[in-house]
Amino acid sequence: MSTTPIAEYALLSDRHSAALVSRGGSVDWLCFPRFDSPAVFARLLDEEAGHWSMRPSAPCRVTRRYLDRTMVLETTFRTGAGTVVLTDVLLVGADNSGHRLGAGAPHVLARRLSCTEGEVTVEVEYRPRPEFGLITPLLSEVDGGVTSRGGAEWLVLTSPVRLVVGEDDARGTVRLRAGDTWYFALHRSTLETPARVWGQEELAAGVDATVAAWRSWSDLHQTYDGPWRDLVHHSGRVLQALSFQPSGAIVAAATTSLPEDVGGERNWDYRYAWVRDASLTMEALWVAACPDEASDFFAFLTTAAPSLAKDKALQIMFGVGGEHDLTERTLPHLHGWRGSRPVRVGNGAWQQRQIDVYGELLTAAFRLADQLTGIDEATRRFLIACADTAAERWREQDQGIWEVRGAPRHFLYSKLMCWAALDRAVALADQLRAEDRVESWRRTREEIRDTVLRQGWSDQAGAFTQYFGSTELDASTLMMPLVGFLPADDPRVLATIDAIAERLTDDQGLVYRYRAEGGVDGLAGEEGTFLLCTFWLAQALAMTGQVGRARAAFERAAAYRNDVGLLAEEVDPATGELLGNFPQAFSHIGLVNAAWAINQAEHRTPTRALP
Repeated sequence: MSTTPIAEYALLSDRHSAALVSRGGSVDWLCFPRFDSPAVFARLLDEEAGHWSMRPSAPCRVTRRYLDRTMVLETTFRTGAGTVVLTDVLLVGADNSGHRLGAGAPHVLARRLSCTEGEVTVEVEYRPRPEFGLITPLLSEVDGGVTSRGGAEWLVLTSPVRLVVGEDDARGTVRLRAGDTWYFALHRSTLETPARVWGQEELAAGVDATVAAWRSWSDLHQTYDGPWRDLVHHSGRVLQALSFQPSGAIVAAATTSLPEDVGGERNWDYRYAWVRDASLTMEALWVAACPDEASDFFAFLTTAAPSLAKDKALQIMFGVGGEHDLTERTLPHLHGWRGSRPVRVGNGAWQQRQIDVYGELLTAAFRLADQLTGIDEATRRFLIACADTAAERWREQDQGIWEVRGAPRHFLYSKLMCWAALDRAVALADQLRAEDRVESWRRTREEIRDTVLRQGWSDQAGAFTQYFGSTELDASTLMMPLVGFLPADDPRVLATIDAIAERLTDDQGLVYRYRAEGGVDGLAGEEGTFLLCTFWLAQALAMTGQVGRARAAFERAAAYRNDVGLLAEEVDPATGELLGNFPQAFSHIGLVNAAWAINQAEHRTPTRALP
């Protein structure tokens, strides 16, 4: 099994695929040619499932960073005899104009070794294992590298030094002196571009072009200038890195089956496009980077969800190419991260009913209205259908935002977001040319509001609760002021915020989604605190004018970013380790929105006395 801490990893992306690189210089996760493709390297989930490592043979000190305004990783190894810098990058290709960053990605993972002082010997070990470690491919030496064939994969490794091909791997050493620079690369064959050995100058140009492309995108799009500016901009780049350029889809995370509970069964595949997560990502990019991908995103959903008008239900998630069938299965040959099994691919939640998605989608459309002035007829009809569906289905029970695998319930958050769907639809009616529906949408919106206020509040809990008739707290109720359902200074909102801050947090002040031991989610075991929920608390506190408490909550959550600024889904309350799929879009969305809310609060008169 794999034991490397999740925080040890850094993300690479070409907006098609994702790789994770450890502090030790090992690529332990790589999915070619898409985020949701089978992994070529999966040591993240099992020691025997493939990797590509480059590391000095001598003991060394390690530091790393992303190059300024990029997602290009630089790892510096300092030995007693010298220093070598490893630069890792998924090449984005030549066509990077406008929002087309990654459009010409050649499906190449490039690695540059540069010796900056002294002399260093670096050991290279290449062990591809296609299909999540199921296949041991045939490796062959060729001029300038090594070929790998097995299953559906044809890979070519470029190496400027000879690697000795063994029974199931290729190994070699590189001796570098100050001033030496060598390039390595892994190229995946496609129908359009057969894999090949790349030249040194060609790789140098590709790395430089990728650095320039990320910097150009950042300079063009990132204008936020409030508190935690660098963190917000970096989170914006992470969210951009989790977007699938060919379709406009946005994945929830780059990985599958990193657990919410070490050794437990809460291990899910997040390499897909959730309507909810992607909509919230688009909203966060409105703050962190001008989201000129808005039209692509809505076009993706309009194409991916043609069944909405037919059966009045929007599927909650899709493959990054718009695929509907995401049938879940387990990979029994993998032992899982720290023995957390089963390892899953696919996600059974694709068949769930979650009626909140209409609210997130229309809220994103409302926020991005300036980018959607020229929406086509299909997108206009799709957004109208989303509002009509929310109006029709809001009374239904569902699985809720947390995708519980227990019995459906009348979750408050789901009703809240149906209200938000209709509220935003009314505001967008002129742009959608739906003036004839406004009166009906308003009536239903008010009916939802009255029902939530009547059935969602618990005198016993002294707060709004998880589902109608419940006394259980749920962090998703923090969204009530965030979407404008109630004013932030409403006594019921203030009481709910305080109840969550006091009774739904761990000893460090991090917020749980809910108390898993209640059995509502149909799963055994516990889970960690949820970083998104802690950022929600910060955002809600800022809206009440409690800026001091908001800043403290923000700092508590942001402190769990790793050394290169990445956040996972959860934090282990016992150890403080990162848990869950990584990096997690939800967590970076929360950081961006909380920083924005605090910035706004600091520039207006508070509605409640500061502590």
